[in-house]
Amino acid sequence: MRIVIVIAFILIIGSLASALFFMMRDRGRTPNMMRSLMFRVGFSVALFLFILFSHWMGWIQSTGIRMGP
Repeated sequence: MRIVIVIAFILIIGSLASALFFMMRDRGRTPNMMRSLMFRVGFSVALFLFILFSHWMGWIQSTGIRMGP
């Protein structure tokens, strides 16, 4: 499970770096920067949904703050 999450974070950071590269190189005149940012948002949403699905399936357990007394 950790490998999937680490790979997703690497894809998110790589897409953000790609958007920065295209912003500096073409000054945002081509759609490459927007495409890279679109992929970053898509990867982030997919990671969030995967974590929710994994919790629902019981693959991961929450270890947050307890709500009970």
